[in-house]
Amino acid sequence: MYLGLDIGTSGVKALLMDDAQRIVGSANGALDVSRPHMGWSEQAPADWIRATRQAVSALKAEHPQELAAVKGIGLSGQMHGATLLDARDEVLRPCILWNDTRSFAEAEKLDADPRFRKITGNIVFPGFTAPKLAWVKNNEPELFAKVAKVLLPKDYLRLWLAGEHISEMSDSAGTSWLDVAGRRWSPELLAATDLDEGQMPRLVEGSERAGQLRAELAAEWGMGSGVVIAGGAGDNAASACGMGTVRPGHAFASLGTSGVLFAANGAYLPNPESAVHTFCHALPETWHQMGVILAATDSLNWLAGIIGRSASELTGELGDALHAPSGVTFLPYISGERTPHNDAAIRGVFSGLDRESDRAALTQAVLEGVAFAFRDSLEALAAAGTTLTRVTAIGGGSRSRYWLKAIATALGLPVDLPADGDFGAAFGAARLGLIAAEAADPFAVCTAPATAETIEPDTALADTYAEAYGRYRALYPAVRSTM
Repeated sequence: MYLGLDIGTSGVKALLMDDAQRIVGSANGALDVSRPHMGWSEQAPADWIRATRQAVSALKAEHPQELAAVKGIGLSGQMHGATLLDARDEVLRPCILWNDTRSFAEAEKLDADPRFRKITGNIVFPGFTAPKLAWVKNNEPELFAKVAKVLLPKDYLRLWLAGEHISEMSDSAGTSWLDVAGRRWSPELLAATDLDEGQMPRLVEGSERAGQLRAELAAEWGMGSGVVIAGGAGDNAASACGMGTVRPGHAFASLGTSGVLFAANGAYLPNPESAVHTFCHALPETWHQMGVILAATDSLNWLAGIIGRSASELTGELGDALHAPSGVTFLPYISGERTPHNDAAIRGVFSGLDRESDRAALTQAVLEGVAFAFRDSLEALAAAGTTLTRVTAIGGGSRSRYWLKAIATALGLPVDLPADGDFGAAFGAARLGLIAAEAADPFAVCTAPATAETIEPDTALADTYAEAYGRYRALYPAVRSTM
């Protein structure tokens, strides 16, 4: 048996998988996000441990014998979070999360230093880890002086599980401190933020062994000794391992809280000017590119909260047949945006409202706005040298057939739906746990699921969608000029 643990923004998921890669069971522990100021987003690292205990305890109650047979654990987690520890491994402050944009000025300053784009292959985005440490130095200098280790969320969980400071390439590529081509920390970039390699965790590949479960936790969960912990992956790379998106030409579109258009690469292909992320993959000698939308299902959930209906009720009102765009346009920038604008200050907007704009029109505009944001990422990937011929849809938003039809038509690409199953980050983490524990061939383990159905673009609406995308593209500079 193999256990995958995924620290998301809203919860920790624990997934139990057998040696035939069948899912035995899964459970969740809830998390909350603190937003003390506009643009801030934080979590207490202790809550990750509480939620992990909650999830694994639920698995133990349902599957005690299977949990006892676990030989390997893989970790996945939300990326970029700045978890700051002192010399005794005590947490110094709440973790600053991936969607926190307070460090936009620090990010702009670091990005102006040409060494960062040259060495990392990426723009320094406000959500990345390095500018957050620069913000802490500028605003909490006494606390910054106490920082002995900087860990990413899943690697703080590893510290609790195994007692070691270890990270891996895919997650660390999102810090702005990694030499992404060389797959190692850059002393030069760390020094630029007044840090050094001694404050960073040791690096391994995601499929390598990276610690062993502490005896106390093994006893608590009814496991034996010698349970291996894999390096793991950042959440998107872990999802790619779960989906089998590990070879060049394979891609997925993830409709989660954020949105991701993810393409696997067999070589390092940076193009930071496109605002596409170029990161190490979780498997050795592989990389990936991705366009990132900060508010995908988050945009629909925001609308649902305002209107007082569930997200599924709102999408259900539209039916399954795709409608022509109504003329109402929505920019899904409620938390700023990464690809293609790298703009932490921009905010969302509805345009084209009239007296006939009812609830369904607003919902349709939100779904189309997110679909057009995926189109922006597709164009940015093309500018970075990656051409896609089809994508596989994953994430909670992929349950809406209407939304998938809108995305297929906006992209002009077929969208594949995998056969029933859970192929997300926790499953990918469990696969990495298997690989590490058994020294298995990563590419033999990380295979793609069968395709249950393919949603083709609606060619009859191609022209009207192209016109609507043109309006969408024109709206950003118009809004930006007023801010």
